[in-house]
Parts: sequence; structure tokens; C-alpha cells
Amino acid sequence: MKGIPMQTGVLRVLRATAASWWRHKELRRTGQTGQALQLERQTVLRDLGYLKQAALLPNAHVICGEGGTFIHLGWTTVSTFAPIERFPLATLAVARRTKFIDIRPVTDVIAFANLPRVARDGSIDPEPCGPGRSVSLTAYIDMVEALGGRIANDPRPRQST
Repeated sequence: MKGIPMQTGVLRVLRATAASWWRHKELRRTGQTGQALQLERQTVLRDLGYLKQAALLPNAHVICGEGGTFIHLGWTTVSTFAPIERFPLATLAVARRTKFIDIRPVTDVIAFANLPRVARDGSIDPEPCGPGRSVSLTAYIDMVEALGGRIANDPRPRQST
């Protein structure tokens, strides 16, 4: 029974976010309530799909920087540049234990830009260097943290000191 309130809370946030989108508001304002409701339902279902993927994919993570907040789901990235603001969705993903990488404290943007990408499927490139190389999420987190980034929902095993 403990999971039910979280699900209700998630749906409440997703519905409110979908209803607040300017396009849906405009449809309601012009009397096209049925179409607005249909689009809102589609939006909620799509976003629930993103949250489910974020929970299931081992390399899924949320990254927050000056350019926006992005949810990386392997082959798909959901960003603040999408038609609906993605910050509430990212917040829900983090609350549901998706890894969170805050790069806002990183000052060496050149070093950050030269980091490899996170492997989509959890595999690691045999070549440790070169353009387009990829690393595991934990290796990426190590690199970002060395540059000053902050990590929440850290997937790395805790080390005793």
C-alpha cells in the first residue's frame, strides 16, 4: 500500500504539468476541451513511459546544467527544450531514485565538453579514447565528480574510509 500515494502524487504532478501547457490552455480557452483532455492524457501516458524507462534502464540519469535539465534514457533524451517544460518530470525521476548529476558547479566547461558519453546499453567501448567513445555511467560520474559536479542517487558502491 505504501506505493499507492507515490503513484497518485506522480499522476497529479503529470496531469497538472500537462494541463498547464500553453497549447492545452489555449484549446480549453477556445472551447476545445475534449481535444485538450485527449492531448493531456497522451502527454501523461508518454511521461509515465519516460519515468518507467528511467527506473528500468541501468544507465538512465538526469543531468542538470546551465543549459537546462535533461533526462537521458539511452537512445532518447528528454529535455527542457521539449514542448512542455521537463523540470517537473526530471524532479519526479530523481525522486523515484534515477541517478542525478548536477553539473552547475563545474567551471571547466572545456574539460566537461571533452568527456566521453555514457554508454547507451551499459557496454563499454574497448578503445579508451577517441571521438565518440563511451563509458559506463559510474565511470562518467567519477569524471564529472572530479570536475566538481554533484551526484544524487549515486549508483556507485559506498566505500568505507
